[in-house]
Amino acid sequence: MNIIRIWFDELKMTMHDVGVLIFIVLLPLAYPLLYAYIYTNEVQRDVPVVVVDKSSSSVSREFLRNMDATPEVNVKYQATSMAEAYDLLARQEVYGIIEIPDEFHTNLFKGRQSVVAVYCDICSMLYYKNIALAASNVSIAMNKDIKTQNYIRSNTEREAQIAGAPISYDQTPLYNTAGGYASFMIPPILMLILQQALCLGIGMSMGRSREQNGGFAIPRNPFYSSGLEVVLGKMLFYLLLFVLMAVYAHVVVTKMFGLPQLGHYGDFILFVIPYLMACIFMGITVSDFIYRREDCMLLFVCMSLPLFFLSGLSWPGSAIPEGLKYVSYLFPSTFGLNAYVRISSMGASFNDVLPEMKAIWIQVAVYFCTAWFVYWRRVKQAKEGYNEYLERGKE
Repeated sequence: MNIIRIWFDELKMTMHDVGVLIFIVLLPLAYPLLYAYIYTNEVQRDVPVVVVDKSSSSVSREFLRNMDATPEVNVKYQATSMAEAYDLLARQEVYGIIEIPDEFHTNLFKGRQSVVAVYCDICSMLYYKNIALAASNVSIAMNKDIKTQNYIRSNTEREAQIAGAPISYDQTPLYNTAGGYASFMIPPILMLILQQALCLGIGMSMGRSREQNGGFAIPRNPFYSSGLEVVLGKMLFYLLLFVLMAVYAHVVVTKMFGLPQLGHYGDFILFVIPYLMACIFMGITVSDFIYRREDCMLLFVCMSLPLFFLSGLSWPGSAIPEGLKYVSYLFPSTFGLNAYVRISSMGASFNDVLPEMKAIWIQVAVYFCTAWFVYWRRVKQAKEGYNEYLERGKE
């Protein structure tokens, strides 16, 4: 059967092409490990900061002791001026400055609001998050104590406690209980790597075919006679390979680094097969613009970061402009990343991600038609080109 022959031919050509092997084997095997290892420390602890305590009062020292006691911040230096603190920040010996003004204690003693200035280095959002969170938590705790002490003078201790915290609450993070960066970011990146690897591998394969066959995308073989069979043969090769890569990412990588894995394996398989098919057909469609092996690098590599943002995971989907939302609907990763995060990190069932799955199946149908059209044209073009070549040879 021609489909099996095309599958075997694609396998044979891939095994002899180091570039394609790197993209479709090494990349999906190594990149998940690399990303997960980089972010294996889920949270940032003890961010070094410098303090400028202009108040030098017992209350300001208590504030700084409480800041230093938090797991997020380490009060490493005490500067005598803001100029000295800025110098430490410029040398990146610290990543934040805590400035307590002269009137800090006076304002609190007179019942007026006081301000603590927090300056953060935004070279990493994690530094800002830790410093701002520590300052906020310490301020809230001290506000409660001050309100309780002021209220207890004319009321009972129980009334003072209620006045200090009228509503008590327990904070329980859902799904990402550690609040870690890896648990938030790595699961969707695993699926994005699969899409990028497929597009790069298929694109380089197309460039190789054109370079080896005189500009034609179809080799001079009799079983490459139908565009439909070519598409199905290539899809079968990449689908079988990348189902294994997806299972490796979902099972091995997540267990190795302790990432969330709450969903059922059956739901994952029902999700990943159409997701990979959509990626394969999209890769075949877009590869029609690849004429040299190197072109796929220029076309696909730069897409990973924008696609991650457009998925609505690293940046809120509600804040993405409408025009860009419609652009994001062209890529399987937009729906695939969201569906996978809900299955793996939130324990969603297949029925819970039906909207995303319907969108992915629509992409499968649309990109299958476009991929079929691409190879229908290329098969026809190759037949005409080879016939013309034979006629010239006879002459």
